[in-house]
Amino acid sequence: MAPHVPARHWLLSTQATAPCNFFQNGLARFQDIESVKNSPTGNNGLGPRFNFVSCSGCHLQPAVGGTGPATNPQFQVIANGFVSGSTNTIPSFITANGPTREARFPFFFDQFGNPNPNAPNGGVEDLFTVSGRSDAGSCSLQQPSFAQAQATNNLIFRIPTPTFGTGLIENVDDSTLLNNQAANANNNLGISGTFNHNGNDGTISRFGWKAQNKSLELFAGEAYNVEMGITNEIFTQDRPLPGEDMHTGLPSSCLNLSGGGYPEDTTNFATKAGTDQFATNASIPSDTVMFAMFMRLLAPPTPSTITPGGATSIANGRRLFSAIGCATCHTPTLSSTQASNFTSSLGNAPVNAFSDLEIHHMGTVLADNVSQGGAGGDQFRTAPLWGLGQRIFLLHDGRTTNLLAAIEAHEASGSEANQAESNFDLQLTTSQQQDILNFLRSL
Repeated sequence: MAPHVPARHWLLSTQATAPCNFFQNGLARFQDIESVKNSPTGNNGLGPRFNFVSCSGCHLQPAVGGTGPATNPQFQVIANGFVSGSTNTIPSFITANGPTREARFPFFFDQFGNPNPNAPNGGVEDLFTVSGRSDAGSCSLQQPSFAQAQATNNLIFRIPTPTFGTGLIENVDDSTLLNNQAANANNNLGISGTFNHNGNDGTISRFGWKAQNKSLELFAGEAYNVEMGITNEIFTQDRPLPGEDMHTGLPSSCLNLSGGGYPEDTTNFATKAGTDQFATNASIPSDTVMFAMFMRLLAPPTPSTITPGGATSIANGRRLFSAIGCATCHTPTLSSTQASNFTSSLGNAPVNAFSDLEIHHMGTVLADNVSQGGAGGDQFRTAPLWGLGQRIFLLHDGRTTNLLAAIEAHEASGSEANQAESNFDLQLTTSQQQDILNFLRSL
């Protein structure tokens, strides 16, 4: 079913000029194309390994800040010159019209080339290297062994999470989340989610497929380092692959490729290196801070009341969605956010995310055998559903574009969603099931 709302940008409503300036500045940086060095725009630091060359390339559906687009930008990296040289090929799971993906190996390989279940991995295996580029010097790196991982069933994927409305999610206090959890505890559906927690201060984390990141700034800094290989004020070292990090690290020929030292992304005290001309307010923060600010000020999508299927079908689908138990995890509204020092629009606002932000056991069908923080191999954050009507690829790995198939994948051995999914299958007529599908696609 096609998305119903045309692509556009959402800016959180605000009367202040400064937040708007920061939003526009962050939006521009979110779309920058990164180079290893010698970039005329100063966007240096790419690599030595990366998945793509800009934030917006992977967060583009239905507009900048969203999720993966219909035409996969990763498939075009060689043709567009972002990757060159004989060591780089397009992995078989990256296709022209398939999902934008990052890849992980759940387990390290043993001496015979088979996954070792006693040696968990789970780290991101970047798709491409900068080797062969004219600005990469003598750095020579091979791509990870994707073919071997695929042949031994030791390969899982993640797709980009949409970032609309994330400023509201960031500003929900822990007590609101805990109160919602308590209210849903006696559900008689076998649902007993928990929260992932930040390892530093113990508070509830909430971003990423397994709710492994606490804040948007941490989320942005990790992505800059992991997805583009750009060091920053939060992640200050070039990142080796998981296996390299345990043994040799990166070769010296692949360090400080930009030539400017570390971190490559820093606070911008002056508009040009070596001058005394100070930047304007919105230009001073680092890219990482401005990525977070851009996401923070992205408002959630506005649901449709009539498309698809008409107002009656959508209203009936919303009622049935709660009646069969789906809303136990996909909480329609979390009560008001905290007061905000960023902008008043982020404070005292409802969060209509259709998520409890808890992690739940989703069973064998969706399990990826990757642990992050307190989330185990089959646990995932309840995906916020606002904006679902405009997404193309569904579930954490983008395995389907079919919403019904995504619902069916919730039923599996060990899944907390079994009873709710069974209610969908057995208690509803075909027409009622379509009403729920229409409701979900209206969001």
